[in-house]
Amino acid sequence: MGYIYVKKEIIPQKSNPGPAVTLSPVHKKIVASSLLVVGVAFFLSAVLPILQYQIEYSIKFNQVLSPLSLSGMNSGSILGDSGTDFTQLQNWFVNDQSNLQNSATQNQKTQYTISIPKLKIDQAVVEVGSLDLKKSLIQYPQTALPGQFGSPVVFGHSVLPQFFNPKSYLTIFSTLYKLKQSDQILINFDNIEYKYLVEEMYEVLPTDLSVLEQRFDGRYLTLITCTPPGTYLRRLVIKARIVDF
Repeated sequence: MGYIYVKKEIIPQKSNPGPAVTLSPVHKKIVASSLLVVGVAFFLSAVLPILQYQIEYSIKFNQVLSPLSLSGMNSGSILGDSGTDFTQLQNWFVNDQSNLQNSATQNQKTQYTISIPKLKIDQAVVEVGSLDLKKSLIQYPQTALPGQFGSPVVFGHSVLPQFFNPKSYLTIFSTLYKLKQSDQILINFDNIEYKYLVEEMYEVLPTDLSVLEQRFDGRYLTLITCTPPGTYLRRLVIKARIVDF
């Protein structure tokens, strides 16, 4: 008599997934409300600093900001999502990209430091002949050096003020608008220290190149960043004049 062996197929048992979790209508409303609150909080964190800036600017300088034309600006320029890299100085002024690149290439690089005690900015590096705002503050090529007649024109990057870090060049000028008349700006150039006092602050459009002009009736300083903070709509200009220690 013969025997036949048949291998029994083992069928794996399915694990019990357990009962499906369902939210009651009350819980669904709580989750939806929580998401709404978080969304509104993020929105307000971006909008409120801009509104605060407008109010402070108007009160500080005893004037009401007139609406500036946004012609030539796309909607993405507001919060920097247009694909334009604003950490590169050549993208800041619409009408001067090629001239800036050529000037920066021709100029020999020079460095000095700038300090703004009120904003806790201490010996931030300024480079002449560079265009990368991620690495330093940048002096616009072919503008006067510190201590000379005319005005060094210094650019710095900014973001929303709550992210301000005086040691990061990506955020270093985020609170520049908080300066007031007679606030000090100190520059150390070639081992000589110069002191400037703030005289005025105003805004221009990205197409306005008048802020680069040189006045040779005195020794001045110009600081520039994007404004309102966290946007790229306009340029904030701080003008200061040299004084004796």
